[in-house]
Amino acid sequence: MSEKKPALWLRIYALLAYAYIYFPILILIIFSFNTQKINVRWEGFTLQWYKVLFNDQNVILATRNTLIIAFTSTIISTVIGTLAALALQRYRFPGYGAAESLLYVPVIIPEVVMGISLLAFFASIGLTLGLGTITLSHIAFNIPFVTLVVRARLHGFDKSIEEAAMDLGANELTTFWRVTLPTIMPGVLSGALLAFTLSLDDYVITYFTAGPGSTTLPLRIFSMVRFAVTPEVNALSTLWVLTVFIVLLIGQIAQRSQSPQQTR
Repeated sequence: MSEKKPALWLRIYALLAYAYIYFPILILIIFSFNTQKINVRWEGFTLQWYKVLFNDQNVILATRNTLIIAFTSTIISTVIGTLAALALQRYRFPGYGAAESLLYVPVIIPEVVMGISLLAFFASIGLTLGLGTITLSHIAFNIPFVTLVVRARLHGFDKSIEEAAMDLGANELTTFWRVTLPTIMPGVLSGALLAFTLSLDDYVITYFTAGPGSTTLPLRIFSMVRFAVTPEVNALSTLWVLTVFIVLLIGQIAQRSQSPQQTR
């Protein structure tokens, strides 16, 4: 039975929605090649702003800091979030209701509130602000997102395959690594990608928890656009959009490669 094609008006609506989202990004990319320093009108094509960008040591340092924080916080928050999702989905323990409710707090509260609270916490324990405090902050707000995504994946999990593995002689650890984890891997990858992208573009919480020598790329970009949006900023944003697109593409390919294995 053939699938029903969407109505013409629905396709037009979808096209307009995508245009509304991505047209400004397209304009940004185009103007990153503009010869005019002030982005008022198009004058000509040039690659000089990318050369300026690659020679800007402050941007290179900020990029390095951002990637270090993003990769570290993503790995740690993905591990903790996945284990938390398994615990909340499968077990009932004292304080379960409170733990489940508190999971949503970092997701729904304003970032300003969380940034101030983390700053106060670090100050109260005498922790020096820097890359370490930013990383801890990103782990803190990434864990709930990973947990929620992985837990959604666990809702459709068939526990009979675990029971079958144990009946065949596998212990709990082997069953987790060989059966459970591969089955929920699409959810784990989705949570990790979400954590990675949230860490890459976070500004507010990073602003409150950053210290000397720990400037990240969002902080650097904000300092560059306080007076004017130059083609160098557009070039930097273009490369950042390309990086995120590649990461998401890799995630989609990894998820699709997992799906055929699960249907066998």
